[in-house]
Amino acid sequence: MQGYKNVERVKPSGLELVDRLVGIQRVTKVTKGGRAFGFSAIVVVGDGNGVVGHGLGKSKDVASAIAKAIEDAKKNLVRIPILDGTLPHEQKGKFGGAKIFIKPASPGTGVIAGGAVRHVLEAVGVHDVLSKSQGSSNPHNAVKATFDALLQLRSAVSIAKQRGISLEKVFNG
Repeated sequence: MQGYKNVERVKPSGLELVDRLVGIQRVTKVTKGGRAFGFSAIVVVGDGNGVVGHGLGKSKDVASAIAKAIEDAKKNLVRIPILDGTLPHEQKGKFGGAKIFIKPASPGTGVIAGGAVRHVLEAVGVHDVLSKSQGSSNPHNAVKATFDALLQLRSAVSIAKQRGISLEKVFNG
């Protein structure tokens, strides 16, 4: 979450958070005594009203890996600006080999996104959005690339405050 301007971190207390499991991988560590199996889980949590976070959990069994991922996600909650159920403007995000493009859509469009991107956008509470995923479809990188795009979003109010001008001047100036 470093390197982004105007990122508002959120405390998980008092929020109705819903968790969405993005993916579980079975991972193997080869030791001299054979193979040791474990699980890695990536989870997205959100309140459906602009607050979202993602987390990674690893453990020997699935249930505790998911529980650890949810705890990690609650530590990384951020607020995303939402405008009438969609985004304030289009934005590109990139992480590793994954590139994500998200674009606001008119009411009634729905969430046009696939895989990990859909989980993140639904957790944020966006109802109408168009998206395109290019490059890697690895869920870890796709989630982080979507967060990269979402964290770069700015509302008209924050732009007006940053420039020190009125809200009308942002649109008409």
